[in-house]
Amino acid sequence: MNDARATGSATELDENFMRLALEEARAAACAGEVPVGCVIVQDGYILARSANRTIVDCDPTAHAEMIALRAAAHAAQNHRLGGTTLYVTIEPCTMCAGAILQARVDRVVYGADDPKGGAVRSCFAVFDHPRVNHRPKIASGILADEAGALLREFFEARR
Repeated sequence: MNDARATGSATELDENFMRLALEEARAAACAGEVPVGCVIVQDGYILARSANRTIVDCDPTAHAEMIALRAAAHAAQNHRLGGTTLYVTIEPCTMCAGAILQARVDRVVYGADDPKGGAVRSCFAVFDHPRVNHRPKIASGILADEAGALLREFFEARR
């Protein structure tokens, strides 16, 4: 857990934690991974932070959110992460949205929409399904331009 407790307005805090997620995304890009970063916070403290590791780990489930959820659950000593906010640079996919539901994350804050696979609103609305027993609060578009540009630049460099 991070020793420093973050303070400030909700918008300011969201931007500060999203900047940390963007740092993780940049680290992923430097490692040749798709630049996605995630930070999980509880009561103003960072429980976990991670970047995509699918290529490095040869693991299709090693998305930033999945790695951060595992680390946060370990740090909290609980598979349920109530009272947490998950910050991620791009809209979660269906796999990550399912894990977010299973962990009972209270709030999801993401940067850019993902028109090719987003499961919050772009392609799917996993959290809105009538049979889902947990609905996290959602905030989107936090530093979206920066998050989107990071992804565009990464893929343009590979074409």
